[in-house]
Amino acid sequence: MNILQPLLPVLGAVLVALVLSAFVTEPLRWFAVKVGLTDRPAAHKAHARPTPYLGGVAVAVGTLLPVFVFTGHWNAQLTTLVLTTMVIAALGLLDDVKTLPPKPRLLVEVACAAAVVVSGARMQVSGVYWVDVLLTTAWIVILTNSFNLLDNMDGAAGSTAAATAAVLAVYAFLTGRGGIGILLACLAAACGGFLCHNWPPARVFMGDAGSLLIGFVISCSSVHLIGPAKGLSALAGLGLVTFLATVDTTLVMISRSTNGRSWLQGGTDHVSHRLRKLGLGTQPVAMTLFVAAGATTLLGVLVAGRVLPAPILLAAVAAAMAMAVALLLRVPVYTELVERETKAEPEYV
Repeated sequence: MNILQPLLPVLGAVLVALVLSAFVTEPLRWFAVKVGLTDRPAAHKAHARPTPYLGGVAVAVGTLLPVFVFTGHWNAQLTTLVLTTMVIAALGLLDDVKTLPPKPRLLVEVACAAAVVVSGARMQVSGVYWVDVLLTTAWIVILTNSFNLLDNMDGAAGSTAAATAAVLAVYAFLTGRGGIGILLACLAAACGGFLCHNWPPARVFMGDAGSLLIGFVISCSSVHLIGPAKGLSALAGLGLVTFLATVDTTLVMISRSTNGRSWLQGGTDHVSHRLRKLGLGTQPVAMTLFVAAGATTLLGVLVAGRVLPAPILLAAVAAAMAMAVALLLRVPVYTELVERETKAEPEYV
């Protein structure tokens, strides 16, 4: 009993997060349908029928509420992270209800990221304080939006986040960061509960309220946990933890630029869509993302913990990212999209 006692708050938080997210999602889905908060099919979207939003609110409730109840590890860093996460979730919800202009949204994201960095989350890459502060703030904002882009297919964002957060949570507990560990464990469990409704074929989408929260918590937590590794270890570790999000964002930016398409224009040109083009079904794609995210995050924490050599892994990460992007760029995705766009007015995200 003495061995298990320290685990009881964690297990309680995980169970509450899982149940809350799973059970809160359905009434939120019903409410979204009633008020017309639905994502309607369009030329650049993969789903075929109107699907309600607000699943991200369930993820937010499942992630944050158990932290207030079960954690006993409050400090300035965790308090700042939780409060700014609440702001990011509210920003995403507002964007779901009424699409926000890019500049105000970006300003709020930068302010929240800066607050987390000032509280003590910082990549120690250059050795120059203000350079590292700016790099860390920019990195958090970019990765927050990269995870937002991953929410492009049934089960994709939830699966990736669940695996990444679960591995990071274990690392947090092993390194004595119990507060961040509970937050990450709750995020993983909340994503698991949400996937009961979002697993292909999805009955509800998380929307920006969920995807921005996921990206913000994972990017900030990974800086807290891996940033102190310094230098190449930090770069390799953070690169591996966010491997899928980085590859997906890089792939989309290059693909749209070379095909004369706006970065802000939606499209079925992400990693998940290209895997579908290669013959995988929607459920196997979600499982592939889950396994890949878990594996790369595990490698990331092993590098940060100095179990694996950083220089070799950093070179391997860069090579793997370049190869993945190059191979996926060869998958044709725009032919059918252009045909659909000639029949429907394009929308922008």
